[in-house]
Amino acid sequence: MTHFFKLLKSPGSWPLFRSDDRLLLIVLAVVVGTCSGTAALLLNQGLEFMIARLQPFREYGWAIVLPGIGAALAAFFLNQIVRENPGHGIPEVIDAVSQHGGQLRLRSSFSRLVSGCLTIGSGGSAGPEAPVVMSGAAIGSNIARFFSLNDRQRVALVGCGAAGAISAIFNAPIAGMVFTVEVILGEWTTLNVIPIAIAAVAGTELSRALHGNQIAFAHRAFDIHFHDILACVGLAVFCAVISIVLSRSLRATHHYADRIPLPIWVRAFVGGCMVGGIGYVLPDILGEGYPGIRLAIDGGFPTGLLLVTGIALIKILSTAITLGSGGSGGIFAPCLVVGAFTGLSFHRLIAAIWPGVPWVNEGCFALLGMAGLVSGVMQAPLTGMFLIVEVTGGYGVILPLIVVSTISTTICHYVEFASFYLRDLVEQGKLLRMGTDARVLADLSVEEVMETDCIRLNPHLRLVDLIDRVENSVCDYFPVEDPNTGEFLGMIDLNKIRPYLFEPTMHHAVLVGQLMDSPVETVSPDDDLANVLKKMDDYRLFTLPVVSDGCFQGFISKVTLLDRYRQELRAQTPIHA
Repeated sequence: MTHFFKLLKSPGSWPLFRSDDRLLLIVLAVVVGTCSGTAALLLNQGLEFMIARLQPFREYGWAIVLPGIGAALAAFFLNQIVRENPGHGIPEVIDAVSQHGGQLRLRSSFSRLVSGCLTIGSGGSAGPEAPVVMSGAAIGSNIARFFSLNDRQRVALVGCGAAGAISAIFNAPIAGMVFTVEVILGEWTTLNVIPIAIAAVAGTELSRALHGNQIAFAHRAFDIHFHDILACVGLAVFCAVISIVLSRSLRATHHYADRIPLPIWVRAFVGGCMVGGIGYVLPDILGEGYPGIRLAIDGGFPTGLLLVTGIALIKILSTAITLGSGGSGGIFAPCLVVGAFTGLSFHRLIAAIWPGVPWVNEGCFALLGMAGLVSGVMQAPLTGMFLIVEVTGGYGVILPLIVVSTISTTICHYVEFASFYLRDLVEQGKLLRMGTDARVLADLSVEEVMETDCIRLNPHLRLVDLIDRVENSVCDYFPVEDPNTGEFLGMIDLNKIRPYLFEPTMHHAVLVGQLMDSPVETVSPDDDLANVLKKMDDYRLFTLPVVSDGCFQGFISKVTLLDRYRQELRAQTPIHA
């Protein structure tokens, strides 16, 4: 029985999977996709339950505290009970993939579901997508851990969990797959794409089996003309500006809230009450805000340019307050809401400026604005395009979708060097995408590639004695140390002193201390190898001494470093990619 259990936990040793782990990942992808889809449905059910129970109380003035209570409970649960930091969840998943081989804690599979349900269900302005991505990714990570899979396989299952969750919550398998590959993993390989696609299908089919094959934002067909597509260029610029405003607002509220000397649950309560006060006057900004999107796409939203523009800006403010103060949730849904009203505003603006032009129905621009905001904030144009196509069934608007998504992403990329999800990781040097030099070298240390078998020289040594020491050595570089303190003084490069070696008159007249290079560029054992390699390239060096506390530890040669780099690259590269 024990042998069977060990065999079960190591499926990679089964004859069926030994030669090709793609089949193993496909099988596990079905399991992960189903589990993450279940998590997404549980969160949806929880949100529907809370919204239905709290709706009768929204008409009372004291109901403004409901979002505050929900956000405070969410922050307290995360910070004090499960001991996790507040946040959106998706940057944490990307960080786990980037630096830790996809390792996520088991409690992350439910912690964000609970906190997200409390925040959004009570009226907080956020979306359920980030919590389910975190949950699905953690499910995939821990299933990989149970079966003793390696880092590369674990990362693939983390992607499967994220794809299954997004696909289930939006009923959009292509969008779930594209979002995972484009944003979470950042690489397109066969090893990843196939199981992630399977997981996306599994999550979607589970959602359809339990909820039916529903389109979230159904709409009528739009009659799009050439002048409408030209107007999409202006809409893309409009969306890019609003995307930047939304991203910077979110970061600013995080920054200022962190400086307030209060417990996080108190800050979350205050922020939630502020959102509740706004929602009492303007209910459309509470929760996900999807009813407002449906009205916008149907072309049935009340008239007025200032009204829809104000709703878009106030939704940005309420989302920034909710998430910045400590509430839990994602930015997918706010992007869709803000995008819909941005598109509506732009349509009403150009209709007022050029009233004689037969513009397409304003619902079309609302739909395109959703794609523009998702693409701009996340700098993921494919995600924006496919998400809107699938959640609306709007395949007839694919051409303007491409225009809006690509232009919005490009503008945002030039203004913001990284997307909202990636900016903090990039600034902290934590974003190491698979297959890049930094990611490959991150798994190696200076001590692993350092050569310690070196002949150490005394600066008072005569050249003739140096020749005796090195005549049988294959090395070209030798450290020079103080004989009393052991302090590193410099380095002898045989290539530079070669003329002296063949001049007998110099053998007894010249000392090592006179021939050594000093000072020289050095590195420490704690240095990042990517920086070490950059220093070698910048100074055109092939060998660098490793020095710690002034004492020589060994040499790093570019030949050895690149050899280990190639070995590590082979280890990280899928055989069947």
